[in-house]
Amino acid sequence: MTKDFLPTNTFFYPRTRLSPYFEGTQAAGAKAYSVYNHMYLPSWYRNTDEEYWALTKDVVIWDVAVERQVQIKGPDAFKFTNYITTKDLNKCKVNQCKYTLLCDGSGGIINDPVLSRLDDNLFWLSISDSDVLLWAKGLAHNSKWNVELSEPDVAPMQVQGPKSKALMISIFGPKIESLPYYHSMETTLSGMNMLVTRTGYTGEIGYEIYLRNATRDGVKLWNTILEAGKSYNISPGGPSLIRRLEHGIRNYGQDMRIENNPYEVGLGFAVDLDQEADFIGKKALIQIKKQELKQKIVGIEFGTERMKGWNEDYWPVMENGTQIGKVTTAAYSPGLKKNIGYAMLPIEKKEIGTKITILARGVKTGATVIKEPFVKGKEKGK
Repeated sequence: MTKDFLPTNTFFYPRTRLSPYFEGTQAAGAKAYSVYNHMYLPSWYRNTDEEYWALTKDVVIWDVAVERQVQIKGPDAFKFTNYITTKDLNKCKVNQCKYTLLCDGSGGIINDPVLSRLDDNLFWLSISDSDVLLWAKGLAHNSKWNVELSEPDVAPMQVQGPKSKALMISIFGPKIESLPYYHSMETTLSGMNMLVTRTGYTGEIGYEIYLRNATRDGVKLWNTILEAGKSYNISPGGPSLIRRLEHGIRNYGQDMRIENNPYEVGLGFAVDLDQEADFIGKKALIQIKKQELKQKIVGIEFGTERMKGWNEDYWPVMENGTQIGKVTTAAYSPGLKKNIGYAMLPIEKKEIGTKITILARGVKTGATVIKEPFVKGKEKGK
């Protein structure tokens, strides 16, 4: 029996926060919102195929203020941040960014933030969908670390797509052209203060603008970027599920949760086990890496007819009437012209070419394990 996902309206009320860019997204015609980190996230403005092609051919602007910042500062900020993250931050210089993980003592993934090092003892964690600030405050309370933990008035927006570099240079000048991938720089624009990073959620060339004093300047920045981008055919969009799927990017809460370890979801590269310092989950992850995994996320292609939308829930992977796995993400790729997705499968099913059966909205559908990422990214290095 399949679930019915009937169209509904978004109910706006104060318990869920509005983005500093909210008025701009409303004026631009946002048609749907989801809730992420207790804040409304614009999901789309028009046909998702149109947004996909705008991202891959031109340039788009996304309101991603939901990537709320956990600020860690103080005399012990480096030691504390190095203890709660899986990357060796001795290898992270000031003005550099790192994709990292936060794990619990069993090696389960709590979050997968992008870390920005603003100073020797000042860090921002740009978090995915979980309450990292509360968790970090619990760790720091009555502890040996002298740190201050807060959420600053900062809101990121993403500017992504092949024309994003030319647009950003036109706005901020030639200094942007030399900004390396996964690095940051402080700058100003029309009296607004911000951190610009060469990061994104697309695999395309792109940037994130972390606006300071966002409550005051959010709408001003939104309108400024849209106006400057007119000659580059800029358009607003929601974070592209299709493009992040094509490029092998995981979504926390969907492709991984706290019950998953980094290795079974393909994020072992974000863990530095050989560093001298200890970090939360290190001992467990050493043991997990020594053992054979029981399950693993793989790329799949499936079906002969174009699927509509995306998977609203996990789709079962079946064998002999028993569920053996699940499809975590599924969508039609306009660029590849086929249905693709991620599936969490028993380790013996992970080999490329393996045939499986999925229940796609209750209908038995054949699928094949294929190599991922499905599309090679245009950005390199982390």
